[in-house]
Amino acid sequence: MARDDGMGLAGRALLDKDEVEGVLSGSFYTARPVADVAYEAATPAAPKSAAAVPKPTHYKVICISLYTKDLDQLDGMVEALKAQGVTKASRSALIRAALEQVDLDKVPRGM
Repeated sequence: MARDDGMGLAGRALLDKDEVEGVLSGSFYTARPVADVAYEAATPAAPKSAAAVPKPTHYKVICISLYTKDLDQLDGMVEALKAQGVTKASRSALIRAALEQVDLDKVPRGM
């Protein structure tokens, strides 16, 4: 009898162990993992129309860290703006508005 790993037969059929290990071991941490090159050779090419679409250059997705109390404050401010009828209020929109208003001479030295 096969050991019960909680995945069942259907789960094992969907997940190829080598493919999963390749993704986890290299895809997220290298610019162009060898596993991707081998995977691309074994799979059909993506439609030309998807590759022809240019990537946006007017913004970038980034990751920043905030203290939870600051994030709570930011979310509260976004909710307040939405309650005032600012339907497009969001974390990033509020941060952009704050950037436009910041006075660098008033920023404390010991940030």
